[in-house]
Amino acid sequence: MSCPHLPEGFDFTDPDLLQARIPHPEFARMRQTAPVWWCAQPAGISGFDDEGYWVVTRHADVKYVSTHPELFSSNTNTAVIRFNESISRDQIEVQKLIMLNMDPPEHTRVRQIVQRGFTPRAVRSLEQALRSRARSIVETALASADENGSFDFVTNIAVELPLQAIAELIGVPQEDRSKLFDWSNKMAAYDDPEYAITEEVGTEAAMEIVSYSMNLAAARKECPAKDIVSQLVAAEGEGNLSSDEFGFFVILLAVAGNETTRNAISHGMHAFLGHPDQWELYKRERPETTAEEIVRWATPVVSFQRTATQDTELGGQRIKKGDRVGLFYSSANNDPEVFDRPETFDITRDPNPHLGFGGGGPHFCLGKSLAVMEINLIFNAIAEVLPDLRLVEDPRRLRSAWLNGIKQLQVSSAGASGAPGAPGASGASGASGASGAGASAGS
Repeated sequence: MSCPHLPEGFDFTDPDLLQARIPHPEFARMRQTAPVWWCAQPAGISGFDDEGYWVVTRHADVKYVSTHPELFSSNTNTAVIRFNESISRDQIEVQKLIMLNMDPPEHTRVRQIVQRGFTPRAVRSLEQALRSRARSIVETALASADENGSFDFVTNIAVELPLQAIAELIGVPQEDRSKLFDWSNKMAAYDDPEYAITEEVGTEAAMEIVSYSMNLAAARKECPAKDIVSQLVAAEGEGNLSSDEFGFFVILLAVAGNETTRNAISHGMHAFLGHPDQWELYKRERPETTAEEIVRWATPVVSFQRTATQDTELGGQRIKKGDRVGLFYSSANNDPEVFDRPETFDITRDPNPHLGFGGGGPHFCLGKSLAVMEINLIFNAIAEVLPDLRLVEDPRRLRSAWLNGIKQLQVSSAGASGAPGAPGASGASGASGASGAGASAGS
């Protein structure tokens, strides 16, 4: 099936395309003319032995697929819509051990265990430590700026709090956070030649995380502590995770909780710098709706996929058993049938039924509340310490088939603030108290 509104061979998972931009104009055309459209691909280019996938662009259809796991499987071909063409099927099969790529009832069993670490009480218990860390991260970034006050926002600010939150959550020593950063980068950046990361290197990084996490789990089984690891693994056989299950859970945290929240923060800062009226509003009022709009605007995961378990129908198209179905959250989150003026960055948007944390159903993001807290805490700290931040260069984007990533965002501060009585400081607690971790499209 061809689409007269798209050039021949156009592919929404083309990493060169997503490195340049999110194809919002093309998404808009598809929502209007072919909301469920077959995208033909050369066999094997995505790592799958088929001829393409269905592009699902409307909010309602993405939500429908997400909430019907009996019709659309995460496990058959995993949730990743495009791997490197050199990946083997055995390497894909290994990824089914990650919760993101499970179906009920196995997904239900694992999720019921790991969600112990994401109860409102568990997330709130991290807030004081993360608030202090957020402030320290921003102050350190200011101190590290060059003679022009310039620094890379991604490296110095955006990456730090998600990593430290994961370390805080599972008890990884802070001195090991750089290892998690390096390993997760290698797993997610295999499409970007700047990193010279192959599928083999990415697989090795994943195994490093599994090995590290299994050792951590073994230590907690031997000597339980008052932390999430002990809750998840100390009583294996009594509804807890085995050591290898815990290892693959940490892989999910490293990518779904780290990469995505980092990119939400980076895109959020870029949005504020491009919409100074919204930054002034934020500094003045700290709306509690801010984090949700940042996630909608950024949509860090452009797409995930499902595989049809039987012949079915979606958006007027016949979907055959075994067909891959791409859920394009970046399109759904800009659907004018759902969002008023979706092209507008509006931190007071309410309601905001975006699908940046998934479309509901079993894979709705387990860590939403922690991600919301992290976003609120870091922007509160930025507003207090670096209220006059400005853009130095356009962001450098990650080459990826499914992540909306920023590699570098060079910024500069015209001055520093942050005394206890600084303007806006009194409003900080309101936004950071949002209940609500990883700004991913699911888990």
